[in-house]
Amino acid sequence: MSRGSNAGFDRHITIFSPEGRLYQVEYAFKAINQGGMTSVAVRGKDSAVVVTQKKVPDKLLDANSVTNLFSLTDKIGCVMTGITADSQSQVQRARYEAAEWKYKYGYDIPVATLCKRLADISQVYTQNAEMRPLGCCMSLIGIDDELGPQLYKCDPAGYFSGFKATSAGVKQTEANSYLEKKMKKNPDLCYGNILEMAICCLSTVLSVDFRSSEIEVGVVSAEKPGFRTLSESEIEACLVAISERD
Repeated sequence: MSRGSNAGFDRHITIFSPEGRLYQVEYAFKAINQGGMTSVAVRGKDSAVVVTQKKVPDKLLDANSVTNLFSLTDKIGCVMTGITADSQSQVQRARYEAAEWKYKYGYDIPVATLCKRLADISQVYTQNAEMRPLGCCMSLIGIDDELGPQLYKCDPAGYFSGFKATSAGVKQTEANSYLEKKMKKNPDLCYGNILEMAICCLSTVLSVDFRSSEIEVGVVSAEKPGFRTLSESEIEACLVAISERD
């Protein structure tokens, strides 16, 4: 019993510790930081943006095949933070759920409904002994026909919520406090402003001046409701605009 009061309670996912904690689920949250990545998502009045780091771990890899941004439907996209294999598994499940909804009901699944469904699945992973929680966090953006831009996030515990701005990964705490200050001043920003804010947030908390090949940006807007990723030239133009303003 030399391991202290939590001895043995972190071995099994379905057993609470005497303090009422599920250690395996807490470890899943720590696994999100394993890749050393940080991602930021911001919602404005007419658009939503996700920005994340791009790290190519091996020089022999094709950089175009390495991404943390995924399109789930024509109008919904996401940024994944955490273990890459778990992330791709969750993306695959999200695409399946979205396609099944479209087949069943004849219209695109709303962002909130898709996030709720994925959170429900993640929650089941925390109570079944034969499964383990996924070590990744998903931030979804999309344009709702009635509600406009949407930003939702779900975590390994099965909790999900809508956000004005959020972040995930190693520097989550610092990024969230940066976003809180910025959003307090002006919560209803247009596309150009939230894009700059998201990139500046990531750059500030990591203390790095990014090159266009070092970040990925995904956007949805009221004008172009489809989810798309910005090309390197578009990111470069945005970085130049930020540096000139500073």
